[in-house]
Amino acid sequence: MEQFLQVGVISSTHGIRGEVKVFPTTDDAARFKQLKSVLLDTGKERIGLEIQSVKFFKQFVIVKFKGIDNINDIERYKGRSLLVSREDAVELDKDEYYIADLIGMDVFTEEGHFGVLRDVMETGANEVYIVDSDSHGEVLIPAIRQCVLNVDPEENRMTVRIMDGLI
Repeated sequence: MEQFLQVGVISSTHGIRGEVKVFPTTDDAARFKQLKSVLLDTGKERIGLEIQSVKFFKQFVIVKFKGIDNINDIERYKGRSLLVSREDAVELDKDEYYIADLIGMDVFTEEGHFGVLRDVMETGANEVYIVDSDSHGEVLIPAIRQCVLNVDPEENRMTVRIMDGLI
């Protein structure tokens, strides 16, 4: 399981005083108000940043970090991920999972190994699991009870029922 979870991606700077526009990758962008710090993944290292202020603008979160007061200090981090440790992540309800824990999971049907979960597509109604199937190529499986029978992150295993018309 992943130790750090992505909560957003720096999309651009905002003004000249070091603020950034963050595209939230969490279900609830308002959670940025409760965050005190994040880790900036530079690609080479992870830098701890303390959050000074948070505002909201359209679909973005405007974040100001303590000690970063100039556009030049933050501009080079455009496109970089903001992470939180699993301990600081939002608690999940029963039968909810972090997407990072699902990616790479082995997917099985009643007949045996079906493929590997490559990605999760978030739609309005429900999530859709994108599975690279051994024999069917890319298969889209809706994350609904009729299709997803069991998810076991400890075993890195998901059991699904392929409904008529999916393949």
